[in-house]
Amino acid sequence: MSHILTLNSGSSSLKFALYPLAGAGSLDTLTPRYRGTFSGLNGGTPKLTLKDGEGRPVAVDSGELPARLELPGATTRLLSWLDAIPDLTLAAVGHRVVHGGRAYHRPVVLTPEITAALREFEPLAPLHQPFCLDPVAPLAERYPKLPQVACFDTAFHADQPEVARQFALPREMTERGLIRYGFHGLSYDYINQVLPTYLGDAPRERVIVAHLGNGASLCAIRHGTSVASTMGFTAIEGMPMGTRSGSLDPGLVLHLIQQEGMSVKEVTELLYKRSGLLGVSGISGDMRELLESPAPEAREAVALYAYRAVREIGSLAAPLGGLDQLVFTAGIGEHAAPVREAICRGCEWLGLTLDAAANRRHASRISSADSRTGAWVIPTDEERMIAWYSARRVDQVGLK
Repeated sequence: MSHILTLNSGSSSLKFALYPLAGAGSLDTLTPRYRGTFSGLNGGTPKLTLKDGEGRPVAVDSGELPARLELPGATTRLLSWLDAIPDLTLAAVGHRVVHGGRAYHRPVVLTPEITAALREFEPLAPLHQPFCLDPVAPLAERYPKLPQVACFDTAFHADQPEVARQFALPREMTERGLIRYGFHGLSYDYINQVLPTYLGDAPRERVIVAHLGNGASLCAIRHGTSVASTMGFTAIEGMPMGTRSGSLDPGLVLHLIQQEGMSVKEVTELLYKRSGLLGVSGISGDMRELLESPAPEAREAVALYAYRAVREIGSLAAPLGGLDQLVFTAGIGEHAAPVREAICRGCEWLGLTLDAAANRRHASRISSADSRTGAWVIPTDEERMIAWYSARRVDQVGLK
């Protein structure tokens, strides 16, 4: 039976899913056979979890995991497990690739030349881009004829108005590609696709989606098209995140280098790995731990996170000309009711009235019946989006 394998690899994890190709005609019929995650890679405590399409745990004999497991080792174990499934053939592999630059606006079948070109964007997304591309070579070595499709987190934002993508920099820099790209596009694309199922006849011309997880951003969508986003040239702008600072005064970065003598490497480490929720709280970058902590520093970090989200929503409502619907998604957005409540309370000026009871039970709709602006909790599914795009792309180029 032919399947699409999807890979979503990061600095500490490898998420994978296996989708029967027979169901790839639409998102509605695309159902995973398996979903799994190698977590704790590259220095943590390695762990493999595997579930079937119904979300039930599946026992897998992959051998005892070593005390330290790198991404290449996890990839090798995954491929060995796939080879042991008797009825499995792979039609394609779909990769989540964070940065596609200006050249790649749509899913593309990877070649060595394209992979090398995508490597050039590694400095713009150092926590993601290198790891997104690392599984490509071992897959090509084991399955040399298997098409591998790159699906880009920047692609959903590629049709934003030029004025929304431009920095106030010299024109030659803009022409070199120093522009706002935006990220989390696969998540936004999925929410945009399934939104009619949740909203029915409710107005959806002006929508803001809040992808709130360890990485966090928001996107303004008008008539189904991205018109503005909080992330820009790199995946550090906008909201504070688990360990990333979010937007800063550029002069502060210059101060750290010029006055405090920090190297570029030290500043990079500070902004990507020691800031955000972790930096403010001094406790953790995990929102679950902060919500459970009685420490005032934890409460301060959560309050700052919600405050900055409200500010970003206000900035995105402006190009939309108002707001019809606010959608929460990703780990924090889907599961952290106190964070959603704080954000919704800050958006009352936009006509949003929270249904506190619905919010506490994580209902799909968390705004009151008389709220002028709707508020929703919709689970995202980047892997399903990758599988759908990969199947379509392979079909278009006749590789099936």
